Amino acid sequence: MQVSLLKSKLHRVTVTSVAPDYSGSLSIDETLMKAAGLLNHEKILVGNITNGERFETYAIPALPDSGEIALNGAAAHKGSPGDLLVILSFVQLDPEETADWEPRVIIVGDANKSFEKKNN
Repeated sequence: MQVSLLKSKLHRVTVTSVAPDYSGSLSIDETLMKAAGLLNHEKILVGNITNGERFETYAIPALPDSGEIALNGAAAHKGSPGDLLVILSFVQLDPEETADWEPRVIIVGDANKSFEKKNN
């Protein structure tokens, strides 16, 4: 048996653009992706703090240090520029691995260019 636990969280990123005609995904500043330990094409759960929408998609890197958070494809209909998001990824662990597990929690601010790591 395995359980799903939080792997990482980007908290309070700001949507910078939407592209409904793009093929899909969420573009995330590569610097933020690395800070959170997100992989290219990794499945993510996104919560829109501003409007309450929740959706699943996958992460793709935007230019490092660009501050870009772009809702692409169908996800573009789930938010607007300026909306605040929480981006979550999960990991499957055996129960005995969970005692020492700590997710990466990244609190984002200042146009998606400043962030700090938090311990839970």
